[in-house]
Amino acid sequence: MALTLILFVVGFLLLIKGADFFVQGSAALARRFRISELVIGLTLVAFGTSLPELVVNLFASAEGRTDLAIGNVLGSNTFNIFAILGIAAILIPLRVHRGTTWKEIPLSLLAAVAVGIAANDGIIDGAVVAVVSRTDGLLFLGFFSIFLAYVLSIARQETGAAAPETAHPWSMGRAVVAVVAGLGALIWGGRWVVLGAVAGARMLGVSESLIGLTIVAVGTSLPELATSVLAARRGSMDIAVGNVVGSNIFNIFFILGVSALLHPLPFAAGQNFDILVTVFASAALFATMFVGKRHTLERWQGALLLGCYVGYVGYLLVRG
Repeated sequence: MALTLILFVVGFLLLIKGADFFVQGSAALARRFRISELVIGLTLVAFGTSLPELVVNLFASAEGRTDLAIGNVLGSNTFNIFAILGIAAILIPLRVHRGTTWKEIPLSLLAAVAVGIAANDGIIDGAVVAVVSRTDGLLFLGFFSIFLAYVLSIARQETGAAAPETAHPWSMGRAVVAVVAGLGALIWGGRWVVLGAVAGARMLGVSESLIGLTIVAVGTSLPELATSVLAARRGSMDIAVGNVVGSNIFNIFFILGVSALLHPLPFAAGQNFDILVTVFASAALFATMFVGKRHTLERWQGALLLGCYVGYVGYLLVRG
């Protein structure tokens, strides 16, 4: 038990630091090649903070731990909106860009709805077994390609695309070492987290789905939490909100898409409630943009979102 707990904790630490090294090294390389800071922010920040979810899901899918793979994505998306944006808004009201309100948040909602459609073959088609198939995975990746095209179109509209050199830029060698070291830490960390989660679920007598929805989901979302809270404290509202919304889109369309390609993901009917909560979270975020101060997530709304997450976790623990 002690060894399992140690591996689990060390795995999480490796995931977090690995993602940090990988993002910093990649950003340094991007600056070296004069890539736009906007492109770095919209891709490396949102996608880089989702690397822990990606690595955990790759290992879980490859080993057939489908409940853990689905639970990790759904749990992370719910935590991102209810807890991360809730905490960030409590610290400082978040002014949301109009484009994020009308394009990115609805796309995040579409992603959650798409999972519900893909996972309910039994209800929609009368199939005996419900599964997120490889075909569904390809469809998700197609949606992700559209999202990337949207991001690049925004980048092209920005002026001053070339990233300025920093006062003390990283050397090429240091950036490459950071990328390689970060990737290695992500791989080993992801492996240990999955092994620890599975062993812990067996010892505690709970489902892998519950472990994925709670402990693994929260742990792999720590980079998003740190990024959004720090951005909110520094007044970078677009990064605080865009990081969460972009990560949610990445989690479903890319991570779940790749996971389904590796191994079709059988879906239990009981997980429909978790999908509904994920859909509700995105819908609630969209609704808050028009309640109270428009296009602003206020402190009381942040507290309400955080309260929703506490209630959801309480329900999961009772459900087992």
